[in-house]
Amino acid sequence: MVWNEDQRALRAAIEGLGDVLSKEHVERDAVAGFPGEGWARLRETGLFGLPFDPAWGGLGQDLLTTMYVLEGLGYACRDGGLSFSVSTHMVSTGVPLQRFGSPAIKDRYLRRVCDGSVIGAHAITEPEGGSDVMAMRTSAVLDGDAYVLNGAKSFVSNGPVAGVFVIYARTGRRGSPAAITALLVDRDTPGLTVGRPVAKMGLRTSPLCELFFDDCRVPAANVVGSPGAGFLIMDHVMKWEILCSFIVNVGEMQHRLERCAGYARTRTQFGRPIGAYQSIANKIVEMKIATETARKWLYDTAAKLRDGENVTVDIAISKLLASEGNVTSALAAVQVFGGYGYTAEYGLEKDLRNAVGGTIYSGTSDIQRQRIASMIGL
Repeated sequence: MVWNEDQRALRAAIEGLGDVLSKEHVERDAVAGFPGEGWARLRETGLFGLPFDPAWGGLGQDLLTTMYVLEGLGYACRDGGLSFSVSTHMVSTGVPLQRFGSPAIKDRYLRRVCDGSVIGAHAITEPEGGSDVMAMRTSAVLDGDAYVLNGAKSFVSNGPVAGVFVIYARTGRRGSPAAITALLVDRDTPGLTVGRPVAKMGLRTSPLCELFFDDCRVPAANVVGSPGAGFLIMDHVMKWEILCSFIVNVGEMQHRLERCAGYARTRTQFGRPIGAYQSIANKIVEMKIATETARKWLYDTAAKLRDGENVTVDIAISKLLASEGNVTSALAAVQVFGGYGYTAEYGLEKDLRNAVGGTIYSGTSDIQRQRIASMIGL
């Protein structure tokens, strides 16, 4: 891709905050602390408003520019949880509001999403549903001028710190594509209980929780799009989620590649730089191939999406290549650094723990392979 001066300047502004965003990232990961200072500094840059209409406080950038800047965030920021919370906030709440929200609902919510004064999250997965979205049990029943929500959601990224949630609930016959509706729910809505943060393997600074709904009344005016359009909205959001969150990973992979190459040139064993040994050089070459492959697939797929092409298979392939490439890259980095890579101090074991999550969230690797198989007629 060829980027113009304005696009490079946007990215440079984010990369220039690398030291601030990465400060004490190892210590914060150990206690699963949300990086509030980093969030506040990113608010000052306007990052959260990148792809949104200036009428509601956004910067009016296109998808590819947004991805380019987010790749810079991944490159500069060693706190993978912060980067994940940023992309989750923008995509889970801002993207459906921008594409499907009414002017009134944008005026109430999108402005605050764009400036980061409210943190957004969405709730799709349920405790017993896993990847089977169409089997969701959480229901929303219209009662006068409000929907009454009952049920529970799990694996809600940003949940413990979010001020507003996009909730996907069943409003029709279970299993029907027209049975799901998306609603905006404020954190302080009576009947909504935000669960305690859930301890997890990686991305620990991006907090996760469950949500519980007990006769939670949500104004019908808070429907995003129209009743029954939730599956369409979810499909649109998932495309953006994969492109934006995994281009962040590409930035992380690029930084990891450069770090390993530099270490291999200076670290000596048996009188030679370790990079002179084919076993080490090959690992770094594979890291390079994985990074470039993931980057190309993600940007090419985004260009197709921008041009209105069907990207169902492209999204699945991009997600597979980026998520699994990130895991192999992170594991190789630990091995290149040897004993140092295994210690928490260097942050590489954290990278590996973070990377594993990418093969699960936004549709597991197995789900992506099933989707590809279906599209080629198997």
